[in-house]
Order: sequence, then C-alpha cells, then structure tokens
Amino acid sequence: MDIPSVIDYATHSEFSDPGAHAARLARVATDPASLHEMVTDVVVHYRTRPLTPQQRDDVDLRWISAILDAAAQSSPDDPLGARPEENKVAGCCRDHALLAVAVLREQGIPARTRLGFADYLGTPGFHHDHVIVERHDGDRWVRFDPELENTAHPFDTYDIPTGEDAPFATAAEIWLATRAGRLDASRFGAVPESPLLSGLGFVHRYVLADLAHRHRCELVLWDMWGAMATFGAEPDRAAVGLTDEIAELTVQADRGAAGAEAALTALWQDERVRPARYVTNWSPTSGFGWVDLTARTTTRAVLPPALQGSDLVDLLVQPRSGSM
Repeated sequence: MDIPSVIDYATHSEFSDPGAHAARLARVATDPASLHEMVTDVVVHYRTRPLTPQQRDDVDLRWISAILDAAAQSSPDDPLGARPEENKVAGCCRDHALLAVAVLREQGIPARTRLGFADYLGTPGFHHDHVIVERHDGDRWVRFDPELENTAHPFDTYDIPTGEDAPFATAAEIWLATRAGRLDASRFGAVPESPLLSGLGFVHRYVLADLAHRHRCELVLWDMWGAMATFGAEPDRAAVGLTDEIAELTVQADRGAAGAEAALTALWQDERVRPARYVTNWSPTSGFGWVDLTARTTTRAVLPPALQGSDLVDLLVQPRSGSM
C-alpha cells in the first residue's frame, strides 16, 4: 500500500464521498466560519437534545452520502441550510468534522479527521473525546474545530495549537503522556469518573481509531475491531505494546519525522489494526451489533453477558455539556 501523500487527502474516502450531493458541497465556502455554519445547520449532537424517533436512527449513519440523504428528507429545498433542531440530523463531533472534510475534499483541498481529547467541552479538569479537522494549507496541517465559532475561547479555534498540553491533543499524544506518568488517564474519555468510558483503555482505542482515520477509514466512535479492548477492559500486554508503537510513530509523523509515515502505513496492514469487512458496534441509541462495511448493513443483537445490566448505554446517552 502506498504511503498517503498530502494530495491523497484531497480525494474522498468511501465515508466522505457525498454521492448525489457532490454539487451542493462544491458550492459551500471553505473558510472555517462557513464550514462551522453549514455543519451545525445540518447536524446536531445527539447528546444535546431529546431525540425524535428519526434522529435516534440518524445516530447510526456513518457515510456522508447517507447523512446528506437524511438532511434532504427533512429539508428538501435546502439540505445544507438552517432548520429547527428537531429537523437536523443527529450525530456527533465525528459527523461535524467529516462533513467539513467532505466539503474540502470535494473542492480539492487536502483534509482529514483527527481523534483526540479536548479540554474545552464543559467539564473542568476533564478532557472529552473529540474529533476535529486538519486541512493542509500548502505548508502545514492546520487544525480547526468545525463545531466552534471563533469567539469566547482563549485560543484560535481556526488554528488550534498542537502538543499534549494544547486545547485539543491527539489520542497518541495523550497515550504517550499517560504511559510516561505525565498525565492521569482517568481525566480522558467520554464521561468523567466512568471506568467504562474513560481511562487508559479508552485512550488506547482512540489511538487505533485515529490511525484508521489517518488512512481515510473514518469509522464511527463506537466501532471496535482488531486489537481494541472492549469498554471497561484494559488492553492486554500485547495491545499495550502495539499502542505504544502506533502512538510514537503517529507523534513522529505529525512532526514530519522521516520514515514515520511509512512505518505507520506498514502497521496499517496488520489485521490487529486495520478493520476487516466486519466491525462490532456499540450504538448509543440502537445497542450492540455487527456492521458489514461492504454491504453497508448492520445486524443488532443483545449485549454480551459481561455487559448485560451495565450502565453503558445510559452513559453513552448522558447529556453533553460544553460549547457548541
């Protein structure tokens, strides 16, 4: 497999491809403010409001073409325009970010999604899992958060600083910092003080998922595959070693280190790392299931015995605080 080049990120993945909506995305202005307005007009975070029955189904959409199909059903005259929250497509930060990336790629601008943790989403001292956008400006990758307006923040949301102490840090940066003892892993996750949805195991999964997104395989945040430890479980010794390697190479590649991107691409061939045709899925609205990524179908099932009666689903749909 070829090492991804900057120009590769200017073309669609199967997930960012807008399908019949390409012409609409080609007309969207590509500055961060315009992208913020469009993605928040179309998608509402599923944890910020009570969901309609249709919105509960929306949460499981993963392909941008399907998200835009849903937007067109609720607003056929202007699928990308403003509408009441009950008519928006319910999703999460991954969907906001990937929709912005889809616009940029449709117009030939290299862009990709990055997974990590943000300190600005409402819980003091806790860093919530988050997905933002990186766009290449011809010289470097510039990070911006399409969920945020560039106001009321002590940093530039259109050019977010980088590093493990930045407002947004990649999963790889946080993994290495927690492994070195510089940071407490319990401060990172989806829900504070939850062993199911925070801690080292959670960060571990996001290191692997960020590698997938880096290779334009933009799976949803509740997909699992390969070496990923399940909710509430710590990665075993082999998975820790693998995550150490991926995280170190990711940080090196982000810094432009020679050979790091090639090494990541080689790791991407590993069946422990790269999703196959099927992934398991822990939908916050539909429960446990298996996704056929080729057929684009999902089969739902009861929770495994180890998680039956747990508070996992309640935690996943817990209202989200923070600015949006």
